[in-house]
Amino acid sequence: MLEDRRTLGPANILTLIRANLPALQDRLGPLLPIAALATDFLDGRISRATATQTPFGRDADFIADAAVWNWHAAQHEPSTFLRLAAAVVWAGPIAAVVVSSFAGAAMKDVPRSPWIRPAAALQVLLAARALLRPAIAARRDLDRTGFCGPKSTEKACGTRGAG
Repeated sequence: MLEDRRTLGPANILTLIRANLPALQDRLGPLLPIAALATDFLDGRISRATATQTPFGRDADFIADAAVWNWHAAQHEPSTFLRLAAAVVWAGPIAAVVVSSFAGAAMKDVPRSPWIRPAAALQVLLAARALLRPAIAARRDLDRTGFCGPKSTEKACGTRGAG
């Protein structure tokens, strides 16, 4: 799957790092979706710029996205619709490929359209919602109470500690 290469190369290493980002949730916190988007963008950019695209990278990229975004949606997304959409967009094609590969006794590829990219759009939507969620919660707290209450953080309310 690496063709004539003896090493994974930087692009494939970034892909594998992305697949393992959920293990770094405690360290990355709300920056995890940004790290996922950045590594996804960079691995493709690097592999095209250095002409090091491989079948391994193509397949690992899709599986890394499925792992990160299904995990993120299941753990952090309050919308049932978006959690279901994540499963359909990433886990659905993987399940279809596995079933068709076993049925045909040969490995099949995940179908990819160069024009329609629902997974990419859903990645951006999930990341944006994750980043905006704290600001929206702080705004709701402010609107509901008229001031930043005891559950509000100083950072969310834009205040600093006394003294």
